[in-house]
Amino acid sequence: MKIFIILIILFFLSLFVVSTGIMVGSVDATVGDLLESLSGKDNIKGYIILNVRAPRTFGAYLGGSALALSGLMLQTYFRNPLAGPYVLGISSAASLGVALYVLAGVGWDYYGLVGSAMAGSVVAILMVLLLASRVKSAVTLLIAGLMLGYVFGAIERILITFAESRQVHEFVMWTFGSFSGITWEDLEILTITVLLSAILSIILAKPLNAMLLGEEYARSMGVNIRVVRIAVVTLSSFLAALITAFAGIVAFIGLAVPHIARMLFRTSDHRILIPAVAVCGALITVTCDIVARTIASPVELPISVVTSLFGAPIVVFLILKRKKVG
Repeated sequence: MKIFIILIILFFLSLFVVSTGIMVGSVDATVGDLLESLSGKDNIKGYIILNVRAPRTFGAYLGGSALALSGLMLQTYFRNPLAGPYVLGISSAASLGVALYVLAGVGWDYYGLVGSAMAGSVVAILMVLLLASRVKSAVTLLIAGLMLGYVFGAIERILITFAESRQVHEFVMWTFGSFSGITWEDLEILTITVLLSAILSIILAKPLNAMLLGEEYARSMGVNIRVVRIAVVTLSSFLAALITAFAGIVAFIGLAVPHIARMLFRTSDHRILIPAVAVCGALITVTCDIVARTIASPVELPISVVTSLFGAPIVVFLILKRKKVG
């Protein structure tokens, strides 16, 4: 009952943060401005709320949930507290896709960036799935994913070396991450895919609980390790790829939020952790997005700057805690 109450409180707190994110910015708006815009009146503030802030804020909400879910599943599968959504080289592949698009001089088109990032991510997902179907050890898969990331990163740096400074600047700005380009059409895609992925992750809750004690224990409980491996890798990689494609690289959310949820709810049961990390991820990401666009207004900080400043101390704390325990 206590866990349920905490979850409800966090959910309503996340809705409050969303409403704050929609109203607060370089130009403050009121509920009256929103109502005037909805009534059809020509209102600049209302237009900003409806067509800029609202899709951006809801995009951050869904993005935070997706990255947190991805991180939770990978940390459980690899039994590694420092695993995150980008550990299998997905972000590096997405970044390489954007590098090929931008540094080749094609231009700076939002949907071109999304398409190139998703194309690169899909290539990485297919390669990781091929590895997952051939290797038996989770550690081997983790190392292989990290090596893929290094290869993609090396190719990206070769492209940067020979690119023009303007193109490099555009590419670097993308890597900082931002939900500012998300539209209502993008939100339709994000909402459907993130909700379906959340449902699938709930279905995986029982085998993930079994895998907390190792693959041998999970196998003795009737869990098909190969099927679960493919499912976890596919789902977590897809979520990371989706958010990277639409928002660039958003650091630390997938790494830090699962630990925050575990500490807050004091449980390792994925039937509780899955909704918990989804809500916590949404709450924290929207909060970081608000800070990113208001703390130095009218200058906007990249969201990865804020999420890194938030997440890095948590990772350091976890490392020190593990060392103390060990």
